[in-house]
Formats: sequence, structure tokens, C-alpha cells
Amino acid sequence: MDPELEPFLPFLPLMDMSDPVAGRADFAARAAAAPAPDTSRMDVEDHTVPGAPDVPVRVYRPHRAQGAVVWLHGGGGVFGDLDTEHPWAARVADLSGAVVVSVGYRLAPEDPYPAALDDACAVLAWAAGRADALGTDPARIAVGGHSAGANLAAALALRARDERGPAIRFQALNQPSLDDRQETWSSVHFTDTPWITSATVAASWRHYLGGRPAGPYAAPARADDLSGLPPAYIATAEFCPNRDEGIAYALRLMQAGVPVELHQWPGTFHGSQAILSAEVSQRQIAELGAALRRALAE
Repeated sequence: MDPELEPFLPFLPLMDMSDPVAGRADFAARAAAAPAPDTSRMDVEDHTVPGAPDVPVRVYRPHRAQGAVVWLHGGGGVFGDLDTEHPWAARVADLSGAVVVSVGYRLAPEDPYPAALDDACAVLAWAAGRADALGTDPARIAVGGHSAGANLAAALALRARDERGPAIRFQALNQPSLDDRQETWSSVHFTDTPWITSATVAASWRHYLGGRPAGPYAAPARADDLSGLPPAYIATAEFCPNRDEGIAYALRLMQAGVPVELHQWPGTFHGSQAILSAEVSQRQIAELGAALRRALAE
């Protein structure tokens, strides 16, 4: 474990998926206690994307922004909203220099798959159609997210390719949850890691799938064909059950001819970038922003 992260381990709560309502309240309280982001160099506005139902979004528009990112929060598909994601969405906008459209997608178990993905698709189409109003170029739109949000970003790239949806220039997948089968080495051996355990991951998949079998749009690791997908930045944490499925997905993308930047962060665990005082966390967030900045530059 990274020596700057290790002292925090006794104080980290686990994500409790047994009671989604109580878990959401705890998740929101912890997010509210996080340091407020600096939004002085950007405009922040809330909008509603028409749909069935409508989808709330929060738009972060840095001054002199280049490109846009449809950003999808983590939380196992069960927790999280625009407010809990506010610190991270603002930092992504600041470090990438891109317009960030943070998506308040529907949550499981009340709204299982494909509700969240349908919401993400609606927001991608909205962002592409409003590029002028957002102050960006429709040819320079990326998708990205953390954990369950990275799952949605990867699924969004697959679905947009298959359904000839809006063009996606880049996908940024941070510690992605991609495979419901939980058969990788890290999934089998990292059963009691900080913040999330193998039991937590299994519960989040049960909630998200709602009893339905998983296909490639629910679990992108199940996709047979990864060709023709956007270039990717994939980051994994060493002590994370999801580590090996992220690495495997990166390798399969490369084998399908997709350019990939893969960064495996030693000494880290799932979500440890939230510990902002650690130098490794600062580097993780900075590199994610830099990857998006490079991908969306003119």
C-alpha cells in the first residue's frame, strides 16, 4: 500500500449495498464533507435533458473550453447524483479544459439496467446536438467515468458504435467495473480490499442487472467485438477487485486495433484518489485530466 494512503485505511467505510436508501444517505454525507472544488475558472449550470423520464445534468464550462466530456459518476450503479459528483466533475473540467456534462442517471435497484445507459445515451445525443450552445465542437466529444460510471462510458461507446449514434472521440475509464462474472485473478483474490470488497461488487451487479442476464451493453467485458471503438485511457488500482478486468479490456481493445493508454497505479485501491492529500492521488487525477485534454485538443 502507498505509505501516504495506508494511514487512512482504519477510517474508510465500506459501501453498504444491503440498504440502498441508507447507503445513499451515507454516500451523500461523505461527499458533502469533501473539500469544495474551485469553480472560479468555469461557469456551472444545471439543465434537464428531455427523455422518458427527463435526465438532470450539470454542465461545467471552463473559460476557453476545448471539447466536451459526458461524465458518469461512480457508486456501483446504486449511489451517487449530481451533488455527490460535483467535486470530481469540477476537477475533471478544470484539469481537462473541456466542458463536462455530469449525468444524474437513474439508479438501481429501483431502475435497473438499461435505465442508466438509456439516460447516458440521451445525454450524449443532447450534448452532440447542443455543441454550439455548449461552446464546443460536436466532433470532439468524449465519454468518461469512474467505476460504475466507467462501465456506462464503455457501454455508451459500444452502443454508439453499433447504433451509429453521435461520434465519440475518446473514452476515459477510471477503475472500470466491466465484468459481472467476477472470475479474474484480482476479483477472486481481493475479497476484502478497502472501500469495496468482492461481496460489494457482487451486490452492485445484482442490483444493477435486476435479475436480467448480462449482455455486452450491461457488462462490456462480454462484448465479442471491440473493433472500431474510440481510443481509450484506462486506469486501474493495484488493490481493487476490478483491476484485472480493466487491464484485460485494455489489452483486448489494443488487439482490436484501438489505441489505448493503460495506467496501473501501484499501491492504490478502489477510489483512493479521493484522498487528495496523497501525491499519488494528485497524479492520478492530473493524468486523467491530461489524457482528456490531449484527446480533445484541436
